[in-house]
Amino acid sequence: MISQLYGKVALVTGASSGIGRATAIAFARAGAKVVAASRRLIEGEETVRRIQEVGGEAIFVKTDVSNAAEVEALVNKTVNIYGRLDCAFNNAGIPSSGSLTDVSEDDWNRVIDVNLKGTWLCLKYEIPAMLEQGSGAIVNVASVGGIVGFAGYASYCASKGGVIALSRAAAIEYAKSGIRINIVSPGAINTDMLAIHPVDVLNQIMAKHPIGRSGKPEEVAEAVVWLCSDAASFVTGQNMMIDGGYSAQ
Repeated sequence: MISQLYGKVALVTGASSGIGRATAIAFARAGAKVVAASRRLIEGEETVRRIQEVGGEAIFVKTDVSNAAEVEALVNKTVNIYGRLDCAFNNAGIPSSGSLTDVSEDDWNRVIDVNLKGTWLCLKYEIPAMLEQGSGAIVNVASVGGIVGFAGYASYCASKGGVIALSRAAAIEYAKSGIRINIVSPGAINTDMLAIHPVDVLNQIMAKHPIGRSGKPEEVAEAVVWLCSDAASFVTGQNMMIDGGYSAQ
């Protein structure tokens, strides 16, 4: 355990696996008390168990980030139990695929509701809690797909591009209130979301990353913890590309 965030309270959505789970554990290792949120109960409770294994403190709150009442309840429970909210990683998201003209309206709405509306709802309820204490740091997850278009992933790219624009606007709006808001945009990270692709597609994705491999969830997690720490106290409104050089080409 290190004390980079000792005494802080960190909220992580999408904490049941992948980047979310790795970041929840990283927050705990840095000394923060963690509130892990996800729609998946069993997997979310497993994240809490792993945090406790490394000597951390955490609770799980089942949450659908596309539901305003559930997000409000999540933030309220965090403050009621721990008295404050210092850090938030709004990570919950879902993938999409299919030709732009073949995607149904329901599928479009589902991706936008979780990835973009869900991020907005988290900000909507996290920021007032942070305003009460006059400080806070938020990191929203976007994607390299929010910067570079991918054929067959229009709704996903649109949702992540929206997250970047939303986050920058929010960062400016609350910069003088002691709240910093930044973005991480991962490339291909070794998670369940990446694993759904066929092997030939995965090989094509890897070939496009100059670093020559996929990223690890822990590599994104460390960047998120840094952005939420005092070491990044002069950083706000920034989109950190964690993409193995993909967007530099």
